[in-house]
Order: sequence, then structure tokens, then C-alpha cells
Amino acid sequence: MQLYNTLSAEERAELIDQAGKQRLTLSFYAYAKIEDPKKFRDDLFLAWNALDALGRIYVAHEGINAQMNVPAENIEAFRETLEVYDFMKGIRLNVAVEQDDHAFLKLTIKVRHKIVADGLNDDTFDVTNKGVHLKAKEFNEILEDPNTIVVDFRNHYESEVGHFKGAITPDVETFRESLPIINDQLQDHKDDKNLVMYCTGGIRCEKASAYFKHQGFKNVFQLEGGIINYAKQIEEEGLESKFIGKNFVFDNRLGERITDDIVSQCHQCGKPCDNHTNCVNDGCHLLFIQCDDCKAAMENCCSAECQEIIHLPYDEQIKLRKGKQVGNKVFRKGKSESLKFKHSGELSDTALATAPKSADIRQKIKVKKTLVGKAEHYYVKAQVGLFTIENQELNLGDKILISGPTTGNQELVLEKMIVNDSENTVAKKGDRVTFAVPFRVRLSDKIYKILD
Repeated sequence: MQLYNTLSAEERAELIDQAGKQRLTLSFYAYAKIEDPKKFRDDLFLAWNALDALGRIYVAHEGINAQMNVPAENIEAFRETLEVYDFMKGIRLNVAVEQDDHAFLKLTIKVRHKIVADGLNDDTFDVTNKGVHLKAKEFNEILEDPNTIVVDFRNHYESEVGHFKGAITPDVETFRESLPIINDQLQDHKDDKNLVMYCTGGIRCEKASAYFKHQGFKNVFQLEGGIINYAKQIEEEGLESKFIGKNFVFDNRLGERITDDIVSQCHQCGKPCDNHTNCVNDGCHLLFIQCDDCKAAMENCCSAECQEIIHLPYDEQIKLRKGKQVGNKVFRKGKSESLKFKHSGELSDTALATAPKSADIRQKIKVKKTLVGKAEHYYVKAQVGLFTIENQELNLGDKILISGPTTGNQELVLEKMIVNDSENTVAKKGDRVTFAVPFRVRLSDKIYKILD
């Protein structure tokens, strides 16, 4: 009985590209009493693995929290796997505003103590006694009420790139930190104010709404389906967006744009920017905002110290990060004194810039291709890209595709290349290749050979 992934992320990405079929990025959650989370986990893995469903899922005695990527042709079969359980019959699937076939490249289902860590140890707390759900139109209306207090129950790195206008945005790194902070701050308004809350997909503010009702707050409301569902409704109903900026998401995209407003800055130079990245130094992996210019100059590092480390021999890098290795904790949330333009807490509702139109970035390329390797560096002045060959052989004259979440999909023909510091006509697995690229290359980019 297979209860684990047999393919690497790179192999899975190549299979997805070769299949050329549409996939849907979605999320859902449900609070319920699950007697045997381990068996529940195993049953889900078997059912979803058969449907080529990928994602990051947490299950616990209190319910399920899932962010996933599912082939569009299997969506009804996927729903049927949910309908088997009474507590998930008719469950809402929050479909992403922006789609990315590579949003998830593995199926990971973990058993946790709780699906949302809250730091609470109170047997009298009933998480199902939640606040009133509001749809987008109702949410917009209650925000206009002077007796409304709106609270963002996400973390500082999420609210920094986008939030509802006028919201309280706690300077926290975890959900559990925000509960006592907001409780203390609003003690005098249990009876006279509308306490309205929101988060990404609804799971955190649903628990928060139950918590504040438990604390004695009388008028507690939450945005149904979170920002993801709100964005969908305002588009369908032609409503004004009270949310400004980008919605941070916990997959490879790191965000989906709700409005064209950029409300945050590059943490290194201060230019308007809302693109999150992770420091390329594996011993750091800090999550921060970095513009393209700083990414090129700093080689995707958060500091000069990390930039020096990535140029050390690999064995020395391993020694330096001994005891510090963060493994797959991609969303490390710590702050750093190196980030001069990092802001948290009370954020501005005024846009610093307007995002450029990028309709072609997620355009699907209907061509047969095979993964060759990945980008390592881009030399801005020389307009040359450095790539590592990891799979297929590359030959002079090949038509290639360079693809990434920011770069989009760019095609070109190889007319000249330097292989391991010497001009050559062929590059094989393990080789490092440089060639002219008339556009900026990012470290997240992959290189593919287009097949006839």
C-alpha cells in the first residue's frame, strides 16, 4: 500500500508539463470531530494519489485544513472523495484567483495536534460555535458602519503585501499570538462594537470568531471563505474591492493579485514591491520581499553575509548551517536587522505604485517540452544566464523555453553556449551552461527543451 510520494518535485513538474492538462489550485477546511486522524490521513492519501491530486494537508482530531492542486478533469471525482464524510458534504472549495500548474508538486498529508495552532488549553471552548458568516457584499456594507472594528488574523508577512482598508493588522508571526493581543486591545468593546475578522481562506478567522464569542463578545462576524472567496465574489458581482494589494498564499506562487495596488516595499532598497522570496542560503531561507534589481545584485540573498556563504564550497556551507538547517520549512517568518525596509503592524492603505499588467505570465504554453535544468544566475550587464543541466542533453540549435512564475514563458533558439567555461555544441547532465538571454532570468526559472 503506497502512502508516500515516489517522484521528486522536478520529476512531477516534468510530468505535469508533458500532460499539458489544466489543473486547479484550491483550498478548503472543515472543523469536525475526527476519532482516528491517522486512518483518516491514510484513506485520503490513497484516494487522492489515485487522482493525481497534490498539496499540503493537515488533519487532526479537530478537522482538516487543505491547500491543493487537482487536475480539472478529476475535480468531480475529487469531490466524491470528500462527500464520503458527512462533515464534508457540500463543502466549499476555494478556487484560486490565479492558477499555476506547479503550485504543489507533492502530496503531503500530516497528522497534527490541531489544524490551526491556537495555544489554547480550554476544554470548555467550542470551536464550532462560530461567528456570523458574511459574503462579500455584506462584508463591504458592515465595513462602512462606524461601529465596526475589522481585524486581520493573518501574520505580518501576509498583511504587509495586502489587507482590507482600515484593518487592525497585528505585528505577529503566528495565529496564536494574535488572540490574546486582540482580546486585550478590545476588552472595552465587547457589547458596543461589531467585531469583524478575516484571513486567507476562512479557517483562522472561523476559530478566532468562536474564541471571541467564548470570551464574551456579542457581535462577532467573519468573512466567509476569506480573501480568496471575497476576490471571486467581487469580480462576479461587480463590487468595489475593499481589499488592497496582493493576497499571500502558502504555495509556490507566494501570492495572488487582488488589486493592482502595490502597498509594500522591497525590504532591501525600499522600492515599491510585493514579491516574496526565500533567501537562497539554505542555512537561512528567510522569507522576505525582494525586487528584481536586488535579487540580481544580491543573488537572491537577504544579506551580504548570506551572499558570501553561497559562494563557499558546499561542504563548508553544510558545516556552517549545522544545527541551523530549516529543511522544508519554506515559510520561515523571522525578521532580520539586515532588512532595512521591513514594516509590520499598522500598515498604510495608500498604494505606493501600480503593478504592471502581466496577463501573459500565467499563459499556458501548449507545446511538448521536456525539463532540462534550472537557472543559477543572471548577469545583468552582460545579459547572460547561467543554468545547471539536470536532466536532458542540450544541443546547439535547440529551441528552448525558459519558464517561471515571474518570467512567464519565454522561447528562444540556442545559437551559442559556453559549457563549463568553454564554447561547445552540447551540454550534458551536471554541466553548467551560459548563453545570451535578452530578458531577466530568475532563480525560480526552469529551462525546457521544446520537442517537435
